[in-house]
Amino acid sequence: MTQAPATTAPPGAPFPLPAFLGKLCPRAELGARLAALPRPLVFTNGVFDVMHRGHAIYLAQARALGASLLVALNTDASARRLGKGPERPLNNEQDRAAMMAALGAVDLVTWFDEDTPQALIAEIRPDILVKGGDYDMGKLPEAALVASWGGRALALPFVGGYSTTALVRKIRST
Repeated sequence: MTQAPATTAPPGAPFPLPAFLGKLCPRAELGARLAALPRPLVFTNGVFDVMHRGHAIYLAQARALGASLLVALNTDASARRLGKGPERPLNNEQDRAAMMAALGAVDLVTWFDEDTPQALIAEIRPDILVKGGDYDMGKLPEAALVASWGGRALALPFVGGYSTTALVRKIRST
C-alpha cells in the first residue's frame, strides 16, 4: 500500500468517514505518530486476511501487555510471497488495514512490503514484540532484535479452533 485510504470525506458527502481510519499510518509518518502514543509500545504483525475471533482475542491480549498497540500488515505482494496460495490474500491491503483499525485494541496500523518486519522493527524499536503461540520465539530473528535494546518478545498462547486457512476452505467447499 503506497498510501493510506482517505481519512476525510469528500466535500458534499452526507456523512464523515469513521474516525478509526485515522489509525492508518503510512510508514513515512510512523515516527511522529508513535511519539504521540504512550509507552510501552507493543508491536505485532501479520496478514490478518479474514478476521476471526482468534485474531480479536490475540490482539486484545497483545494490547493488554502495554499502553499502545501497533499492528503492521503485510502488503498484498508480501502476503503472496508467504505461499498461502495464488488467490490470497482474499481481502486487499486497504480493506485489511481498515478492518484492523476498526478494532478498539489497536492504536495504529501500518504496513510493510518486505518478507519480514525486521527493518520496520529496527526503525520503530518497540518495547514488546508479540507473536502467536505457533511461533518459536527462540528462532525468530525479530525477537533477538527487540531483545538487543532491552525489549521483550512474547508468544501468546495460540487460540485453537480458529484458522483463516480453514475458514477459506470451508467457504469454498459450500
